Amino acid sequence: MGSANRLTNGQGRHPLFSFGVISDVQYADIPDGCSFIGVPRYYRHSILVLQRAVKSWNNLKNLNFAINFGDIVDGRCPKDQSLNTVNQVVGEFEKFNGPVYHIIGNHCLYNLPRDKLLPLLKIPNSGGGGHGYYDFSPTPEYRFVVLDGYDISAIGWPHDHPNTLEALEFLRQKNPNSDKNSPEGLEGLDRRFLMFNGAVGKEQMEWLDGVLQDATNLKQKVIVCCHLPLDPSASGQEALLWNYDQVMDVIHRYKCVKVCLAGHDHEGGHSIDSHGIHHRVFEAALECPPGTYAYGYIDVYNNMLSLVGADRMKSTNISFHP
Repeated sequence: MGSANRLTNGQGRHPLFSFGVISDVQYADIPDGCSFIGVPRYYRHSILVLQRAVKSWNNLKNLNFAINFGDIVDGRCPKDQSLNTVNQVVGEFEKFNGPVYHIIGNHCLYNLPRDKLLPLLKIPNSGGGGHGYYDFSPTPEYRFVVLDGYDISAIGWPHDHPNTLEALEFLRQKNPNSDKNSPEGLEGLDRRFLMFNGAVGKEQMEWLDGVLQDATNLKQKVIVCCHLPLDPSASGQEALLWNYDQVMDVIHRYKCVKVCLAGHDHEGGHSIDSHGIHHRVFEAALECPPGTYAYGYIDVYNNMLSLVGADRMKSTNISFHP
């Protein structure tokens, strides 16, 4: 994570700006466990990964902000500790010497309902009404679009909320299993129709279209961020946004989007889709055995992004037409 190689990444030029990245901390003060397919999870160590990330970002001195790609606290965190634990992890992020932008994930919503979670994460309320989507521009050349992948979701909204009811009906039609988190019997891309995923709703889709139109008019390059991956080649089928195809249809109407960044699929991944958009899914902090780490920072140039990863987060150079 040293800065010695920073100038060479952009062919000798200084970046326009730089930002820290980390995903799926999923901290909980509980013994180590494993995922439903048996991958080890280090619940107590993950906060050490975060602490190391923040220290490293602060040492770089010229990072403009950081983005947390979701799942701040694990779903196995005892519910009577959820509020304190979320506050504890937010407190670690706040030790970073700059703004931190949070993205909501399913594990966040297992712990706290939206109305409690969003204010704690200081999520700007672009969508209003408890939505977690927003955009920001760190420089005139770039705009970040943060999607709320649990807009239509069976978790996070009140039980009788229209978005909950729509999600439950959708799952009833798409997933015949009594356990809606089980992909048993589902084939191919249908394996994404699980309760721990969600969808972008109609209002958010219209908002996305409007933001991309505005960015096009301003000649901005756009980086789309979402907890849930948006491309099957960058992610396991079980981790995809339910309506990733519809979201990408909107994105592909515009030339301004250069990169889509995501978490959720803990292994990480990288792909380039049919329209030349790069998709980078980040490796999870939660699955780092003690003594290992996964976080990084991204240097942003006019025609490329350079992800400098620490340890288990793979460094990636992403080039595109300016």
